[in-house]
Amino acid sequence: MVKFTPSGAIPFCYNGLMNILITGGRGFIGRPLVRELRQSGHQIVVTTREKTTSEEALTWNPPELLPSDTMSRFDAVINLAGEKIAPARWTKEKKESILSSRVNTTRALVRSIHNSLTKPRVLISASAIGYYGARDDEFITEDALPGTDFLAEVCVKWEQEAFRAEEYGTRVVTVRIGGVLEADGGALPTMALPFKFFLGGPIGKGSQWFSWIHRDDVVGIILYVLENSSVKGPVNATAPNPVTNRDFSAALGKILHRPSRLAVPGFMVKLTLGELGAVLLKGQRVIPEKAVKAGYVFKYGDLHEALRVIYA
Repeated sequence: MVKFTPSGAIPFCYNGLMNILITGGRGFIGRPLVRELRQSGHQIVVTTREKTTSEEALTWNPPELLPSDTMSRFDAVINLAGEKIAPARWTKEKKESILSSRVNTTRALVRSIHNSLTKPRVLISASAIGYYGARDDEFITEDALPGTDFLAEVCVKWEQEAFRAEEYGTRVVTVRIGGVLEADGGALPTMALPFKFFLGGPIGKGSQWFSWIHRDDVVGIILYVLENSSVKGPVNATAPNPVTNRDFSAALGKILHRPSRLAVPGFMVKLTLGELGAVLLKGQRVIPEKAVKAGYVFKYGDLHEALRVIYA
């Protein structure tokens, strides 16, 4: 049962345990995160657009605001909401949906924080390494300036909404997530499919950087910044050892016992996926400098080990 305090009272939080509100809690990252938090003893409420009577779920349809007494119940808010960016082509309508699903939800959360009688101590809001745009071989840390393409524009506006919560005394962390690896979702199943038919290989020239991370470490970083009040601002959620697309393809082929020599021509990627395809042909060499300096220890820092565990 979720334990709530009366409206306006100090939020329920003892022995490090918290009441936590999570948007996107039923998604690819949200599911294992909710499981880990509950196993640790935290009280979790997941938002849903469906009507529910469960004490572990909350009906909410942004851009509506949450009632002030509702937001006052939570010590922390974790915002993972956002429409998938792939694999559909980026039509005008798709791009508008990608942007609005992130910006409008985050804006509604922050306005709800503003209206709440007792503010949550921390807002952890998802973002993406698309913030940086394409950078070739440059090492990218959290201090890098944003890019200028569509994904960078989305991430900048997304984060701007989240950081408004700092005005109300709430610590804000934006987790810039890289290419998340796991067998049951994300990009990996799509990337692995050609290999299963002996058609796998790099995309385009294969020299573009791929900043990957195992899903367990995305969850681990979120948990780490939740519990460490000294961490604030943007945090890169990528493994410390990014690889080129060519090296990633070779590692994936080796794990799957398949060849990895059939490169997908760049023009075919662009023809099939349009603007999204152009993004896949570029890369980012992102380094999780802030997480490492804060003391986070990666569970999977080596790509071969991460893939081996995924496909064990």
